[in-house]
Amino acid sequence: MLATFMYGPGDVRVEETETPTILTPTDAIVRITLSCVCGSDLHAFHGGGIRSGIARMGHEFLGIVEDTGADVSTVKQGDLVLAPFVWADNTCDFCREGLHTACRHGGTWGSTDAAGIVGGGQAEAVRIPLADGTLVKLPVPEDSELLPDLLTLSDVMCTGYHAAVKGRVNEHTTVTVIGDGAVGLSAVLSARLLGAPRIILMGRHTARTDLGVEFGATDVVPERGEEGIAKVKDLTNGDGTHVVIEAVGFPQAFDQAFGVVRKGGTVSRVGVPQYTEANVGMQAMFFPNITLTGGVAPARAYIETLLPKVLDGSIHPGRVFDRAVALPDIATAYQAMDDREALKVLVRP
Repeated sequence: MLATFMYGPGDVRVEETETPTILTPTDAIVRITLSCVCGSDLHAFHGGGIRSGIARMGHEFLGIVEDTGADVSTVKQGDLVLAPFVWADNTCDFCREGLHTACRHGGTWGSTDAAGIVGGGQAEAVRIPLADGTLVKLPVPEDSELLPDLLTLSDVMCTGYHAAVKGRVNEHTTVTVIGDGAVGLSAVLSARLLGAPRIILMGRHTARTDLGVEFGATDVVPERGEEGIAKVKDLTNGDGTHVVIEAVGFPQAFDQAFGVVRKGGTVSRVGVPQYTEANVGMQAMFFPNITLTGGVAPARAYIETLLPKVLDGSIHPGRVFDRAVALPDIATAYQAMDDREALKVLVRP
C-alpha cells in the first residue's frame, strides 16, 4: 500500500510499504477514504520532531473498517469511522476525566505500540490499536457531503473547541483569537457556539479572515505586535478581552496574547509552542491575575458534543479545507500550505 513519509526538511515521499494486519485482539484495520495535512505537520516539514530521521505522517483521517480483532465489539467490517489524532482506550482514569491525550495505554499515529508499527493517517490503510476506545462510528454514507466537516472532528475543530472550553468562553465573555489558520478559525466557530457576544480575530489573510467573519468573528484586526495590541485595546475601551485564544505557537503571538487580555482574564494556548521560554512573570500574569491554560486537545472527549452539530448542519467546520489532492501528490499539499497558498488540504486515495 501507499503511505506518506517525511525524510527530512521539505522531503515528503509517498512510498510502497507493508499493508497493516491485525496484531492484537483489540485492533482494527481501516481503509482510509479521507485524510488531510495539518498545520502541525509543517513542523516536521521544517525539520522538527522527526523520529529517527524518518516519520510516518498523518493523524487526521476517516475511513471504512476492513477487519477487526476478536475482542472488538463497537465497530464492524464496513462501518464508516472517524479516528481522533491519538489512539486511546477510553476507559482509563485519564480518559474518564476527559484527557485522552494522557491515556495510560494510548499513543500517537506514526509510532509503535507493544505489537509493532502503528502507521500514519496519510496512507491507504492503518492499523488501529484499542479500536473500541479510539474509533467513532459515523452515521452517514461513505459518499456523504458532510465528510470534510466530520474529518475536522479528528483534530482541528476539537482543538479550537478545546481552546474555547479551557478559556471558559460563554455568553458573558469577549474573545480575541490570534491566528487565522484552521485552528484559529475553528476557535472562532467554537467561541460563537459557546455564546461569546464579541469575537475579535487577529489575522491578515483576507480570504481566511472573511471566512472567520462568516464563522462568527465580529471584528478583524490585521495589525500585529504593538500596533495590533493597540487596535484591540481601542476596540475594547482600553481593557482587552476576557479570553484570548493563541492559535499560532510563535513567541510573538504568545506575547501578543498577554498584550490584549483583560485584567482577570484567561489566555488559552493551543498553538504548538515553537519556543522554550515565555513571559509568565509578575508583570504578565501575577499582578493582573491572568490565567494561562490550553494545551493538546483531547479530541475524543469532544466528538460526541460536536458530532450532532455537524450532522444537523449547525456548523460547517469543513469549510477550512480549500484544496484537495490525491495521496500520491501530497507533497504539493505540504508545499502549498507552507507557502500560504492553501489553508488546509484534503487528501483522497
